Amino acid sequence: MGIATAKGARRTLRADRRPVKAALPPAAAGRGLLDRLFSPVDASSLAVFRIAFGALMCWEVLRYFRFGWVHSYFIEPPMHFKYIGFEWLQPWPGDGMYVHFAFMALMAAFVALGLWYRVSAVLFFLAYAYYFLLDQALYLNHFYLIALLSFLMALLPAHRALSVDAWRRPSIRSDTAPAWAVWTLRAQLGIVYFFGGLAKLNGDWLRGQPMGMWLADATDFPLVGRFFTEEWARYFFSYGGLLLDLLAVPLLLWPRTRYLAFLALVGFHLTNSQLFSIGIFPWLMIPATTIFLSPDWPRRLLRRWVPALARTGRAAAQALPAERSQYVLLGILGLYFAVQLLMPLRHHLYPGDVRWTTEGHRFSWMMKLNDKRAEDVRFSVTGPPRADGRQAVLPPSPNSRQARKMTTRPDLILQYAYYLADELRKQGFDEVQVRAQSLVSLNGRPHQPLVDTAVDLAAEPRSFLPRDWILPLREPLP
Repeated sequence: MGIATAKGARRTLRADRRPVKAALPPAAAGRGLLDRLFSPVDASSLAVFRIAFGALMCWEVLRYFRFGWVHSYFIEPPMHFKYIGFEWLQPWPGDGMYVHFAFMALMAAFVALGLWYRVSAVLFFLAYAYYFLLDQALYLNHFYLIALLSFLMALLPAHRALSVDAWRRPSIRSDTAPAWAVWTLRAQLGIVYFFGGLAKLNGDWLRGQPMGMWLADATDFPLVGRFFTEEWARYFFSYGGLLLDLLAVPLLLWPRTRYLAFLALVGFHLTNSQLFSIGIFPWLMIPATTIFLSPDWPRRLLRRWVPALARTGRAAAQALPAERSQYVLLGILGLYFAVQLLMPLRHHLYPGDVRWTTEGHRFSWMMKLNDKRAEDVRFSVTGPPRADGRQAVLPPSPNSRQARKMTTRPDLILQYAYYLADELRKQGFDEVQVRAQSLVSLNGRPHQPLVDTAVDLAAEPRSFLPRDWILPLREPLP
């Protein structure tokens, strides 16, 4: 009787606890979220991410010296295409850009080493943001990703382990890091994968274009290139890329599929590196995706292969920041990720097909999605002659990279029209009008006009509002 009564009491107690747990007040629920975000996890995966990121950035910056890009991108061009609000930003004079890139390489190396990490990470972010904002014609999605990761790295405590700072300053040394640091990187990379897949949900991609065009140009690919002209190949690559992007995050987060998904993504990025000219992006994403693995994976790997290096030393206990500071940090990250989630959706505010108009295209993770080709863009400059009969002298043209980007992007065409008008006004020509003609093909469609040739672009405002002088896409996909 006594035993039965005790069991019944325990059942009643457990039943009484359930509604109390489910009815936690918002403050307690928020405190529970903070406890989980600031709980300690193994710091080795964060340290490996820091080392890989810094080393890759150092290598990437040094390529600008090797291939002469510092001169051809920033010193040689007569003008640069500016982001709205950053028209004031100009390249350093003289050899300043060489010094700037050398400084970036040094800061990236310091980040990899974990040497003066906080200062080095902040300076690398500022230096990279300056480079990124200098010319819109240089925009690539992975440049944008590097800028975002650089910003996040300046916030993360990625120097507590495997760093020179931790060796020099035992007070910061720790085998653990707060969970929010790992989840911040996971969230950022997850956004890239998810929106990259979401952008592929369009009629052209689901019909196997432009993948079929790209594969037809890569039949020399080892072993399987001879199959690239087959119809099944373009659908295999199109739908394979779509599914990998959309399912990457859930498959990486589920322990049962995590390592299989990771291997599939490694194969995906390696294939892309051979098929397409996409620079450092595949080599950045492969080590970056390891952040989805268990936080202690580097230590477990070392424990198996190099036991001496896997031993955890005496680490100082890391005190949690004050509760108010935790809420401030959570608010900053919440605001940051709200912007990251909304930015890729802004193209829905514009009329027309974003793949054609490019309004809302940047910062939206529309990666390797379209094939836009144009013969050239022709500008017509008119205006009353000067009283002295002097002829106008047209300014130098953009370099080849800028010109290639400009032919298919209306906002760059508009900026170049401004540049032509300003240069001619400096020569004393008033009431200059600039018109443009650009015939563009999207994903194999017949060429059609991109901008209205009757519009004086020099008189059109530059803003974030829709541009009615961009002609709509009319041609169906053949």
